[in-house]
Amino acid sequence: MADPAFRPFTPADAAWLAERHGTLYAQAEGFDDTFAPLVAGILADFIADHDPAREAGWIVEAGGKAVGSIFCVRLDDHTAKLRLFLLEPVMRGRGLGQRMLAHCMGFARKAGYARMELWTHESHKAACALYAANGWRLAAWKPVHSFGVDLVEQSWKIDL
Repeated sequence: MADPAFRPFTPADAAWLAERHGTLYAQAEGFDDTFAPLVAGILADFIADHDPAREAGWIVEAGGKAVGSIFCVRLDDHTAKLRLFLLEPVMRGRGLGQRMLAHCMGFARKAGYARMELWTHESHKAACALYAANGWRLAAWKPVHSFGVDLVEQSWKIDL
């Protein structure tokens, strides 16, 4: 497969991205059918009202096919939020997640943010290990019942 390349997210990517989130999280985590609509709503909000100077989303392609995504959005003037970090299972274990994370964090720095935050689940072991290896720190966690399953939500933070 060709070397993965980053390109800007476009509204035409929204349906694919919501579907892949829904499908992959259902397969891996047992999420119910409420998750894909949540992702679709996040994407609709981004499409309708984002500041291109301080917010961006990227689709990662390999061999002409979308294989992942990552977004940087504004929480406040000093804080960006990492969102919608997704990588197809066949692409994992190749260092691509590291490249995606570095790309997103680099954008946040250039956009003038002093820190970043993200929200995830404890069950995403590889992603959590990636965040920790890049200097992110676990800031909070709590047990929840979301998307039809019991989870431990986590918030991670990093100073840029």
